[in-house]
Amino acid sequence: MSNWRKDHLGTSASEPLPVVIIGNGPSGICLSYLLSGYTPYVRPDAVHPHPLLQRKLAEALGVSILDQDLDYLSEGLEGRSQSPVALLFDALLRPDTDFGGNMESVLTWKHQKERAIPHMVLGRNLPGGAWHSIEGSMVTLSQGQWMGLPDLQVKEWMCRKRRGLRNSRATAGDIAHYYRDYVTKKGLGHNFVSGAVVTAVEWGTPVSGGSGSPAPSPLFQVSGVLTMEDQSQQPFSLCARNVVLATGTSDSPARLGIPGEALPFVHYELSALEAATRAGTVTPASDPVLIIGAGLSAADAVLYARHYNIPVIHAFRRSVDDPGLVFNQLPKMLYPEYHKVHQMMREQSILSPSPYEGYRSLPEHQLLLLKEDRQAVFRDAQGLQKVFGVALVLVLIGSHPDLSFLPGAGANLAVDPDLPLSAKRNPIDVDPFTYQSTQQEGLYAVGPLAGDNFVRFVQGGALAVASSLLRKEARKPP
Repeated sequence: MSNWRKDHLGTSASEPLPVVIIGNGPSGICLSYLLSGYTPYVRPDAVHPHPLLQRKLAEALGVSILDQDLDYLSEGLEGRSQSPVALLFDALLRPDTDFGGNMESVLTWKHQKERAIPHMVLGRNLPGGAWHSIEGSMVTLSQGQWMGLPDLQVKEWMCRKRRGLRNSRATAGDIAHYYRDYVTKKGLGHNFVSGAVVTAVEWGTPVSGGSGSPAPSPLFQVSGVLTMEDQSQQPFSLCARNVVLATGTSDSPARLGIPGEALPFVHYELSALEAATRAGTVTPASDPVLIIGAGLSAADAVLYARHYNIPVIHAFRRSVDDPGLVFNQLPKMLYPEYHKVHQMMREQSILSPSPYEGYRSLPEHQLLLLKEDRQAVFRDAQGLQKVFGVALVLVLIGSHPDLSFLPGAGANLAVDPDLPLSAKRNPIDVDPFTYQSTQQEGLYAVGPLAGDNFVRFVQGGALAVASSLLRKEARKPP
């Protein structure tokens, strides 16, 4: 660990850090890249296929995208994200990808060290965040090219590693390795601290820069525990002028809130099924594994169980034809395995003869309770109760961010403070062009916490934050 980081991780550093980023997944890595002086410009010879955007880009050739008006540039863009800056950065990096094209980025990157802003990225795991805890052979939902970060294409990286994309998609293990490699190749490693668990972020009295300076901003105190290489733990504390929340949402699995949910055969991660399979506690001859959920994690569990011929009961509350089901939104050609699960869900109800041996689906069923003798009690759409014996229960109905380190667990930062924080339904309320919290000056949120749920689009949030922080630095008195 560098002396610079040691100084700031102690309690005695007199000068606050300009920026602390909590979370070292794709959002945190991309932001670190932008804060390290890597600056995007439009290539002079580039012509963007979007006529309006091309006209605007031509108005400011030679001016960094970070220094331009992101609101103006993103106006009129449409796509698969609700964030205008996410759509803008995606359009600059992958101009025609939604039309099946592979036109190269209109951006060129210059490393301007004088523009760098000192910062620290704190993460529990190695750079890449939650990607290191996903089963390595799982194929990513997004196309491999959409998983990449600026100025290092995944396809190019995989060619160098002599790896290949499967049906345009990469494995989770490859992507985790790519993110670690990105940090090394771009020279960002000195900004990253792995094994850091943040336990508290507090802010208090604004700090003024003296007479004639801009309005004072608050100072943040970030505290936590650092696991060292010898596995010993030491507390840390540091001061920062700005804090960026980039922790994702995979910290706390969503629960059903039913009687019996705390029983030892109830789990919330696919790894529990993998472990039970290896241990022989679930086999082709055992009672079925009960999988609750109708998303991609549940589909992954079904596919895993089917691979090992383990019997499955697959229960979910929605109808199989509900347009909100993710399967109804995925192109069949790109995602044949998920469409196979969807076909099974549709064709195999518990009451019909089984076209898929060892698999039964329970659409529009609600799990009411679990008993110690491994009996699962359901209620169907008609109000009738049904009971099934199960070997193991996997509850895969999403997850919630763990912001327990914030005052009030961050509840007051959400779009609706009266509802639980949720990446899909109730994210942190941020300004769409700076990603700064509408409730707290100097506090930013990126990635799923701000409602951006795909790697392809989280980079726009990083662009917005970097642009905002560079403007703040420019306003600081000499």
